Amino acid sequence: LTFPLLSVTLLVSFGSSMLYGYNLAVVNSPAVHIKAFYNATWSQRYGHGLAPGPLTLLYSLTVSIFALGGLVGSLLVGVLVDRYGRNGTLSRSVLFVLMAGGFMGFSRELGSPEMVIIGRSIMGLYSGRCCLGCGANLRGFLGLMPSIFICLGVFFAQVLGLPELLGKDRFWPLFLSVVVIPASLQLMLLHCFPESPRYLLIEKNDICEATKALHRFLGTPDVQDVIEEMKEEQRSLSSMEMVSVWQLLRDRSVRWQTLSVVVVNAGMQLSGIDAIWFYTNTIFENAGIPVSQIPYTTVGTGAIEVVAGLIGCFTIEKVGRRPLIITGFCAMGICLAGITVSLLLQTDLPWMRYVSVACVVSIIAGFCMGPAGVPFLMTAELFTQSHRPAAYIVGGSINWLCNFTVGFIFPFLQMSAGAFCYLVFCGICLLVALYVYLIIPETKNKTFMEISHIFA
Repeated sequence: LTFPLLSVTLLVSFGSSMLYGYNLAVVNSPAVHIKAFYNATWSQRYGHGLAPGPLTLLYSLTVSIFALGGLVGSLLVGVLVDRYGRNGTLSRSVLFVLMAGGFMGFSRELGSPEMVIIGRSIMGLYSGRCCLGCGANLRGFLGLMPSIFICLGVFFAQVLGLPELLGKDRFWPLFLSVVVIPASLQLMLLHCFPESPRYLLIEKNDICEATKALHRFLGTPDVQDVIEEMKEEQRSLSSMEMVSVWQLLRDRSVRWQTLSVVVVNAGMQLSGIDAIWFYTNTIFENAGIPVSQIPYTTVGTGAIEVVAGLIGCFTIEKVGRRPLIITGFCAMGICLAGITVSLLLQTDLPWMRYVSVACVVSIIAGFCMGPAGVPFLMTAELFTQSHRPAAYIVGGSINWLCNFTVGFIFPFLQMSAGAFCYLVFCGICLLVALYVYLIIPETKNKTFMEISHIFA
């Protein structure tokens, strides 16, 4: 793993995955201030404030609209990368971040809640078109690296949301729009790295520039073997008919693989992790944690999730995919049940509030060690090249739709079911873990034909 290759991987993850994580958590700490702004604006316009139900609905839309933008972005990414390459796609996408930052940053000055919602949807569009490929020999390590940066993005949002920094009422528009800084930094640094060699040779047929790029990335003058391998891939792709989404869904030979992609991607979002990231402060408040201590408790959970993500990143090639994802989902399911029990008993046993915090920390740690990144790796490893793009579209669409569903309905689920709402996520986690244990084979160091034989 050469320094240029590691650097460009880190840079792409920094400007893409980290911003995705930041936007997952950025609406958590300023929730009270944003709702107050919505209520005050409504009063100015119509002479009366919003009732609790409509206010919750409007704020839930603000939180979840990010996922709808992500869905659209994920459907466009293949076209954009084929046309502009990795660097070109990322450079053009930064314009979305600048636009979104402008909408959210000036929303209060212009008295427009709509600008917050539009800005969130544009940020989702940017996050949805982020993708990162890596070599097969390092696919486990590099494949989980984006999940590390997602955890870092969540952590930075939690730190900046502290009352001493941007957690005050007057700073929430700045808090939402600070995303323009890392995106601009990524735009400036991208020009220091060459375009993807694979894109240059296979898509543009530019052997000279592809060779120069490989010299930079691999740090060796002899790259002829790699060039020949890419030429062979180019010839193979030119004679290969790519499968559409509809053809993938109808293909009996990969039916179990397709179902597995749907299950693990839906399970990843319906596990309750998005509810915890979006509404951490509300969860801790309901658990009885003093309001003054909630921001610091939240930051502590963020630090632990980064550590857990690093552990998963450095152990995936040793322990394999299945143990990480099964253990992660089982731990999440048990701890979600633990939150329910602790909330029900905290009136009689005040120390149960600390059990709630421990369960939240364990849920996040379990997610970051396995379910956060392994589903994306499995999607690549369960299919051949002809089926892989369609499989990514299916998995990505399910992922974003479930993200939207959780972000939108969780406040209402919490109001109607109380502490028992977490049992829904508990059941989903345990069922997904059982499915993976019974159906999905270990994919580490296995070819597609070996994996297909096991499924058959």
